[in-house]
Amino acid sequence: MEFTNSIEIALPREGVAQLLADPAHFPKWLRGLVLHEPLSGVHGQLGTTSRVVMQSGQRQTELTETITRREPADLRGIPTATVVHFDREIVGPGMWSVVRDRLTEADPGTTLWESESEYRFSGLLMRLVGLLMPRAFRKQSQQHMQDFKEFAEQGKDVREGQN
Repeated sequence: MEFTNSIEIALPREGVAQLLADPAHFPKWLRGLVLHEPLSGVHGQLGTTSRVVMQSGQRQTELTETITRREPADLRGIPTATVVHFDREIVGPGMWSVVRDRLTEADPGTTLWESESEYRFSGLLMRLVGLLMPRAFRKQSQQHMQDFKEFAEQGKDVREGQN
């Protein structure tokens, strides 16, 4: 299953890239995040592998995330025409996923965030989930992007009673 989501954020691209890459901010916009800790490497840097624990209702899922692309490596002083890339591979029980995020300058004060996601499932249960609920994956990805937008633009924190 593959899909692309996008959203415009009313902040310059460099600021968006820095907020998106900062693990201290993840719990503020990544709904359901319980833990995001590096197992090897430096948080957010190319090649880093992290343990990620997500909560959905009463269910916790443990995933392994590997940063497969981060360009440019330094998120300060990004030239105007440069596209910022954040790619990661995520592996969990019965699931493999790759997410390719691109940040481009829509205009001098606005950033376009495009996110391409690809999922593959193993095991009967996860294959059925993938077949019967593909819109749920796309909807959850769009919700994460909307939550980030509200955090970046307005300082809203998903932990403060939002649905």
